[in-house]
Amino acid sequence: MYKANEASGSRPRWGQWQLLEKQISRDIASGTLAPGSQLPTEAEIMRRFGVGRHTVRRAIAELAEAGKVRVEQGRGTFVEEHSVIRYNIARRTRFSRNLKEQGRIPSGQPVNELEIAAPPVVAAALRIPEGSPVYMIMRRSFADDVPISLGCSYHPVSRFPNMHIRRRTGASVTDIYKDFGISDYLRHSTAIFTRLPSAEEARQLAQSQEQPVLVTQKIDVDMEGCPIAYSDVVWAGERMQFVIDNDDDAHGQGQTNEKSQERKGYD
Repeated sequence: MYKANEASGSRPRWGQWQLLEKQISRDIASGTLAPGSQLPTEAEIMRRFGVGRHTVRRAIAELAEAGKVRVEQGRGTFVEEHSVIRYNIARRTRFSRNLKEQGRIPSGQPVNELEIAAPPVVAAALRIPEGSPVYMIMRRSFADDVPISLGCSYHPVSRFPNMHIRRRTGASVTDIYKDFGISDYLRHSTAIFTRLPSAEEARQLAQSQEQPVLVTQKIDVDMEGCPIAYSDVVWAGERMQFVIDNDDDAHGQGQTNEKSQERKGYD
């Protein structure tokens, strides 16, 4: 029977649903609550933690929003069975291939597409004058229909005219590049940091706003070293594990030029 690890913190009092949510999250992460297992009933949790019904329901609602549990009407609440995705980063990182090699089904959903003037960070990454027209394409990516990332990619309009229209049809970035004469491309650098998500990011990633996200900022270049894309991607941190792959023979990807590296998205 599930028994919370009380050594990790004080019992939550009335109104302190955050403490209850964090305690159950810790028990899920540690394996005390195994994937697929059923949580105690609402009444049992109330009695065990000495809290009220509102506290329990709010904590469970946050856990469900974060994709950690699912509530089945008439049956109870169960720990979700999503395993962590191991995401390799190397010189030839490809989103779809990374997922397919683990038996996952990759998919994407357009969120927004605009032609904008390149802001300073984007212009510097693409080595173009500030204010040059670029396509900003925002997409949400999934693994087995579970959201794992929300990102913006930027491409120079002068090099990829009408790219946003092709992307809207579902064409992959790799295929679009080939149409513009780029048969291969490499990861130049990836910067990684963590932060708390905005309310909209948390909603799009189906997670709590109190759960940190991983952010990757990466530059891709063609085989002559010319930047072709800059991306800023927010990842659901608890669902991902980044692995730096420096083996030239592994997946045909080669050594990574790191700047604090870990993963990518969008091909």
